[in-house]
Parts: sequence; structure tokens; C-alpha cells
Amino acid sequence: MILTCPVCATRYQADAAKFAGPGRKVRCAKCGHVWHQEAPPPEPEPGLETFAEPPPPAPRPESAPRPEPIAPRRSAYAPPPEPEPEPETDWAPKPASRLGRIVGLSLGWAGLIGAILIVAWSAVVYRQEIATLWPQSASLYARLGLAVNARGIGIADVNYSDRMEDGQVVLMVTGNLVNITARELPVPPIRVTLSGEDNRELYHWNFSAPVATLKAGQSAPFQTRLASPPPGARHLEVSFAGSDG
Repeated sequence: MILTCPVCATRYQADAAKFAGPGRKVRCAKCGHVWHQEAPPPEPEPGLETFAEPPPPAPRPESAPRPEPIAPRRSAYAPPPEPEPEPETDWAPKPASRLGRIVGLSLGWAGLIGAILIVAWSAVVYRQEIATLWPQSASLYARLGLAVNARGIGIADVNYSDRMEDGQVVLMVTGNLVNITARELPVPPIRVTLSGEDNRELYHWNFSAPVATLKAGQSAPFQTRLASPPPGARHLEVSFAGSDG
């Protein structure tokens, strides 16, 4: 009998008598695969031939009479006629429609211009509140010639005078602090600067305000003094420390 390896398809000649009964395991000498080889089927006895009987022929169906063609019946339902296309005409807007579009466009532009004017008016009228909430806008207002106070607290009614105390000159400076916003704000330190005829600074000093905060619209007086001020001082400026005014 001939054995064929199921992995590498190598063929071997073997003795069928060694595979009697349930068969045995064999190994491929080429690839080493091991498989179970069953015993070959028994060979038929010589002189005996078996033939398979052919199945009986199927009965031929009797030819049925060909049906006569049925004439198509005319349906009583008829689809509605399709509408005829309207003749193409050149479309032209009516005078009323054109006037309506012009009026609508005019109203739209008028509304846009009105909104811009309202925004511009609010930016000018409420510039102090805007500058307080957004200090960077103070420089923009300054370019437009509109004075704003980015801190929201103003210095007003500044006065100064000289007096003699214990044989020396004492400079007295007074004024008022005013909260010009609608909310409570902290009061920063105050700075007094003395300069000469050429506006060059000669001396300055800082002092704390008498109050820590000011409520909306509230004001508070302040006072400071300097003994023996520079004799060449001709100009005095009061501002908040860390600012120019």
C-alpha cells in the first residue's frame, strides 16, 4: 500500500499487513509529522465482480395541453391626465416688491447705524466705569482726548502752604479723595512730588491715606507735611504711588 504524509505529501511504499485491525501510528521521515494510519479496505475476492444497479428511469410527464393565450382585459380605471406645463415667461419684479426690499434694506442699515451710535455714546458716557473695570482702555481714551481715571479714585481740592514751626519751614499739603465709581474701591498710597523751575524732580515722599477703602461716591480728606522742603521747589504734584496721576 502507498502512504502519503498529510503535511508534506511525501509518498511511501508500505506493507498493508502491518496495518491490520485498527491501524497504527506512523512518522514521516522527511518532516517528522506523526499521524494514525488506518488499515486499508479488504480487497475483493478474485472472480467476483459487483455491479451497482442503475436507478430506474423517472417516468416521463405526460405532455399537458398548451393553454390558450388570454386576451388582456381593458381596465376601467384610467389615470388622470398630466397637467400641461405652463408657458415660460420672463419674470420681472413688481414695483411693490422692489419697493419693499428697498425699505427693508434701509431699515436694516438704520438699525445697524443706530446700534453703533448707542455703543459709541455708552462708551463715552460710561468711560470712567469702563476704565475702572478695564484699565487698558485708559490709553485709548487718552488718544481720543477723553480724560479718565483708571483707578476710579480721584484727588481733588489740593492745597499747600508754608508755616514756621520751631524755627523751621514746614510744608502742609491737604486735599480730598473721591470715589467716582459705583462700587467700593481700595485707596492706594499717595505720593507728593516737588520739582524746580525746569520741572525736574527735587524730592518726593509717599504716605498712606486716612481710610483703607472708599464706598461708591464717598470722599475723605487727607493731610501730609514735610519739614524743611527743598528751597528751590516751585511746583507740587499729588498723585497715587506707582502712577502718573
